[in-house]
This record gives sequence, structure tokens and C-alpha cells, in this order.
Amino acid sequence: MARSCGACLARPPRYRRARAALIYDARSRRLLLPFKHGDRTDIARACGRWMARAGSELLAEADLVAPVPLHWRRLFTRRYNQAQLLARVAVREAAVGTRPRLAPDLLRRRRWTGSQSGLRAQERRGNVRQAFDIHPRWMAEVAGKTVLLVDDVLTTGATVEACTRVLQRGGARHVDVLTLARVVRPAV
Repeated sequence: MARSCGACLARPPRYRRARAALIYDARSRRLLLPFKHGDRTDIARACGRWMARAGSELLAEADLVAPVPLHWRRLFTRRYNQAQLLARVAVREAAVGTRPRLAPDLLRRRRWTGSQSGLRAQERRGNVRQAFDIHPRWMAEVAGKTVLLVDDVLTTGATVEACTRVLQRGGARHVDVLTLARVVRPAV
């Protein structure tokens, strides 16, 4: 059952819908942090399956699935993009006949943004403003399409909002979001 969080009711997002497999809390953090920062890529398979179930409707309606990109420096040090690993599994687990096209490099992170951790919502929005663009080879593919953005955690929504803005400027008909976990905040 889909619900709107208090923060989304108070400040509606640019994207159409978002789904998450888990609520981000102390328990899910113990799963997520080793995956994101501790080379526990083996976790991606189970997490991607959970996401495919939680986001089955979004996957069925998507034309393209795009992971939120890492800056090349972050990718170099981490050696993998956790959002891309999750997206790959979620697409593979989507119902046969409804599998959208995985576009692993649809978006690019044009500039270094550093970590969003510890930043307030307004600081996060400023940190990722104009940080993304559409890879030129995908420009013609985005117009009129429904794009499903995949990320590990939806905290304030600043990153997916910045990505959504770029995709909408590129002509995307709809942008939906699928994450492994989501921070749930009450309305302010």
C-alpha cells in the first residue's frame, strides 16, 4: 500500500512516485552501510529483489531505469556504484514482458559534490544543484519516456530531485524513484 510521508505532503516532490523496500532506521542501517561503504556487494542480490517487489508497479511502467550516478572520483575509491548494482538486479527481477531497459550511464555526475551525510535539507539541495546531466548518447532516448531512478537511500530527496529536474528538462514524461530504504519524516 502506497502512502505519502508528511514531508512529501508539505513539500510535493518533482518526481511522480517513490517506493522503498525498507524504512531507513537502526536495523536497515546495519544492512545498508556495509553494502554502501564496506564492499559487501553480495548484499545487492537480495536487496535488489526486495526493491523489485516493492517497486513492481514502477518497474512495469518504466521505459528506462537509471541509477543515480557517482562522481568518477567516488567510483574510483569505492570501485562500484551501489545504485547501479541495485538497478541491475531490480530490472532482472522485473516481471517478464514488463522489463524496462537498464540505462546505467543515462545520467552523469558532472561535478564533485562530496558527501551529503550530515547536511541539512537545504544544504543538500545546494550541494547537488546542477551536479547532474544526461549523457549525450541518451538524449534522444529520454523524450516522452517514463524513467525510473534507482538509489540506495532516499533521505531528503535532494539528489533524486536534482536528477528529476535534469530528466524533465530532457523531456521525460514521468520520473519515478525506487530506493532500497527511505527516511520517513513527519510533516513540519
